[in-house]
Amino acid sequence: MKFGTGIGIVISMLGIAMGATMEGANVMVALNVPAILIVLVGTLGATIAACGLPVHIRLPKLYMKAIMPDDLDLNGRVQELVSYAEKARRDGLLALDEAVKDIKDPFTQKGVQLVVDGTDPDLVYAVLDAENEAMRKRHAANRAPFMQAGALAPTMGIVGTVFGLVNVMNNLNQPSTLGPLIAAAFIATLLGVGSANIVFLPMANRLKELSEAEMHFREMTLEGILGIQAGDNPRVVAEKLYAFVAPGDRPTEEEQAAAASAAKQAA
Repeated sequence: MKFGTGIGIVISMLGIAMGATMEGANVMVALNVPAILIVLVGTLGATIAACGLPVHIRLPKLYMKAIMPDDLDLNGRVQELVSYAEKARRDGLLALDEAVKDIKDPFTQKGVQLVVDGTDPDLVYAVLDAENEAMRKRHAANRAPFMQAGALAPTMGIVGTVFGLVNVMNNLNQPSTLGPLIAAAFIATLLGVGSANIVFLPMANRLKELSEAEMHFREMTLEGILGIQAGDNPRVVAEKLYAFVAPGDRPTEEEQAAAASAAKQAA
C-alpha cells in the first residue's frame, strides 16, 4: 500500500496511547520538554555529527518519500519498452531518435539514446550499471541518518533518565516530590525507545525497501534496453521483462494484446 508507512506509524501510536490510557496513565506526560530536548534534539545533533549536515537538510523530502512514495508501474514500463522494440524492429534503431525526447524517465532516456547513438552493448550496460550503483550509494546515504537515530535515540533516553535520577537524588530530603521526579526521569527512556522503534528504524527500513524496488525497476528497464539493442523479437522482450513482474500482477494475454494494439496505434 502506497501510504502504508504513515498508516503504520499512526496505528502504532494509537495502540500505545490506548493501552497506556487503559492502564490509567496520562499519555500527555510524554510531552516533557526537558526529555524532548535531551532525546530528540540530542539525537539530531549526534546524527548530524555522524552523517553530516547536507543529508539532514533533505530529511523533510525523505520523510515525504517514505510516506508517499512514487508509483513504479512495472507493467507500464514493459509495454513502453516493448513498443520501442517493435518500432526498432520495424524501422531500425535510428527510428527511436524521435521517441527519445518524449521519454520522461531520465534513466530510460539515457539508455535509449545510447542505443540510438550506436554505443557498444557492453558500454551501454557499463554506463547504466554505473548509474544504478551511484543510486545505491545515494540511497544508502539517505537512510543512514535514520539508522543512526534508531541506534542513538534509546541511548539518549538513558542519558535523560540518568539526569532525571540525579535530580531525584538531589531531592531526597523532599519525599513528596520523589514520585513525580522519578516518573519524569523515565519519560526520556520512553521517548528514546519509542521514537527509535516507531519512527526512525521503520523509516530506515521503508527507504531501503523503496530503494530495492526502484533498483528492480531499473534492472528490468536495463534488460529491455539491451534486448532492443540486440534486435530481439518484441514478444521475446516482453517475456523477459514480465519475468520481473510478480505472477499475480501480470496482465492476461487479452490485456497484453490490447496494450500491444494501443502501442502500435500510438506509434
